[in-house]
Order: sequence, then structure tokens, then C-alpha cells
Amino acid sequence: MDRLQTNGRKSIAITMAIFVMTIVCTPALAVSASEADKTIDAIIAGLENRYNVAGFTADFDQESILKAMAVTDTASGRLMVRQPGRMRWEYLVPDPQTIITDGNDLWVYRPQENQVLVGKAPSFFGEGKGAGFLSNIKMIRRSFQVSLEPATDPKRYRLRLVPNRSSVDLMEVQLDIAKRSFDLIQITTFNVYGDETRIVLKNVDFDNPPQESLFRFDVPDGADVLQMNQ
Repeated sequence: MDRLQTNGRKSIAITMAIFVMTIVCTPALAVSASEADKTIDAIIAGLENRYNVAGFTADFDQESILKAMAVTDTASGRLMVRQPGRMRWEYLVPDPQTIITDGNDLWVYRPQENQVLVGKAPSFFGEGKGAGFLSNIKMIRRSFQVSLEPATDPKRYRLRLVPNRSSVDLMEVQLDIAKRSFDLIQITTFNVYGDETRIVLKNVDFDNPPQESLFRFDVPDGADVLQMNQ
């Protein structure tokens, strides 16, 4: 009986301890979540303020990893952005190629083949696909669920973006952001197959926005014109 009473008291004590821990810890978790939300909001506000400009230019390095084929491709070039919706990606290495959009139409020019692919921008850059949010940074709040992730560099923030409307092309985005300047340093996107594309931005220039004429394209004489699937 004494043993039963002792065991009973131990059981009650353990139960009470768990109950007290639950009561004590729950508010702390709530505060932690609240603080995280405040941090995320502050980071996004910093990004919006930093990229609230007419336009910018940057150099970029790109690495694309095709998971199923175990293939990694690299490229580099020059990016030009003008708000809202206009982008020009000039790939210089390994093969020259230019992707241009005025926010409505889209052109992909491959000079070595003298070939132009034409389509509509929303199909390829809409809802943040193809790093489309670079041409309208406020798209991050509108089109994604945002969470704060551990960063590998203490001088950076890392945000995880999950699109409100996921697609085969875009399942997740990770943004690496400089803590002091709120510059976007790296953009990593993942598709439904687990393929990964990393874009590192360098030498960003906010002081000399690119000219409007750079976001229209005149098809060269004799070029093959192909319609892209929408």
C-alpha cells in the first residue's frame, strides 16, 4: 500500500509538472512566434524600401541542378530591371541568349541560331516564377507565404517563400538578404521535381536605371520565330 501511495504521489507529481510546464511554456512559444513575425515583416519592409527604385542593373551567376539527371549547368551574364514588370536577362556564358519582357510580351533571342521565341510574360514570370518578383518586390507579400530560416552566413537573413498558388515550375524560393543593406544576394528556386536554380547577384547598381527601350525587342530580319507554349 505504501508503495502504491508512493507511486501514486509520483504519478500526480509528474502530471502536475507536465501541466505546469505546458502553462509556462505556451506563452513563451507565442511570444517567439510573434517576434518571428515582426522580424519577417521588418525584413520584407527593408527589401521593399531598398528596391523601391525606378530600376537597377546587376551581374549574375546562375547554377541549375537537374536532380533526376544529376546534371549541373552554370551560366553568367547581366540583369536589367525596370519597375514594374520589365526585365532583361543577358546571358553571356556559356552561350549568348537574351530574355526580354515588357511585363506583357516575352522574347527569347538566341543569336547563334538566329532564333526568337515569343510568348506572354505572365505565363513565365507571373506569381514570382523565374524570379519575376525582382521587377515588383511587393509581389513577395502578395504571392507568397513567408517564413524565416536559419542562414549559413551570420551577415545574412534567409527567407523561405512558398507560393500561394504552387505550380510545377515553382514550389519554393529561398532569398538570402544582406542584413545591413537589404540587398538580395542569392535567389534559390525549387520546382516540383526537386530541381534547383541558384542566382547570385553582384555589382548591383541602383543609381542608373536602364532605359525603357531595352525592354522591347525588334525581331532581326531572317530570324526564325517560334511561339512558346503558354
